[in-house]
Amino acid sequence: MIRQPAVANQFYPGDEQSLRRELSARIRKEQRKEKVVAIISPHAGYIYSGGVAGAVFSEAEIPADIIVMGPNHHGLGSPYAVMTEGTWQMPGGDVPINEELAGLLIGESHYLTADTEAHILEHSIEVQLPFAQYVTPGVALVPIVLSRADYGICEEIGMAIAGAVKRYGKPVVLIASTDMSHYESQQSAKQKDQLAIDRIISMDPAGLLDTVTRNNITMCGVVPTTITLIAAKQMGATKARLIQYATSGDASGDYSYVVGYAGFIIQ
Repeated sequence: MIRQPAVANQFYPGDEQSLRRELSARIRKEQRKEKVVAIISPHAGYIYSGGVAGAVFSEAEIPADIIVMGPNHHGLGSPYAVMTEGTWQMPGGDVPINEELAGLLIGESHYLTADTEAHILEHSIEVQLPFAQYVTPGVALVPIVLSRADYGICEEIGMAIAGAVKRYGKPVVLIASTDMSHYESQQSAKQKDQLAIDRIISMDPAGLLDTVTRNNITMCGVVPTTITLIAAKQMGATKARLIQYATSGDASGDYSYVVGYAGFIIQ
C-alpha cells in the first residue's frame, strides 16, 4: 500500500523545494550529532513546533531505521496499530516501511496488531518524517499509532519493542511523537508541562503516566512517550535531556491559549 500525505500543505510545505528550505532553516547542520536510543519530538504545524523538532533532529544521530510512535487523534483502526508493509509517499521522496522489523514487533507483542486504517489520517507520525529524511536520506520506518493504555499495556509493548530491536540486530532509534498541554494559558501550560518534563528527565515512565493522569495534563502522546521510555531503558538508555521547550504563543504572540512543545534526546 502507498500511504498518501494527510497534512502536506497544512502542517508543512507540500512541495519538495519549499519543504527543504523550511527544514534547512530548522536544522542546524553544524551541530555535533549525538548517539541516541530515542528522541521525543512534537507534531504540530512547523510554524509552531518546527523549531523544537528541528533542534532535536539537529542533535540526534538518526540511523537508517526508525520506529515512530504517535497517538491516535481520530479513533480509527485498531488501538495499537502497526503498519507492516508499504510505502509512505512524502514530498521529499518515498519512505519505505521496514517489513522485517515490523514483523518482529508484531511477533513480540500480544497487543500490537497489523493495521493500516489507523494510519491513513493520522498526522503525528507523518510530520516527523521530513525531519528524519532530511538528516538521513533513505531512512525506513515502522509506524505505530497508539490509543489509550494503562501502564501494564505500555510495559508489555515497550518490552516487546526492545525485544524486537534486539532480534533485528541493527541500529534503530525510537521516536515518540507528542505535544504537551493543549489550549491553556502560557502560565498554566508551563506549570503543568514541567511536571511531565521532570518525569521524562528522571526516566520514570510509570511516574509520567501517573503524573499526566492525576494532573489532567493534555499531553496527547503520553502513551507513546511512556512506551518509548520503557523500551529505551530496556535497550540500555540511562538519561534523558530536554533540548527545547516552547509554546504556540511564541509563534502567534497569543499567550492566553497555547499548546506546549518539548523535545528530548534519550541516551
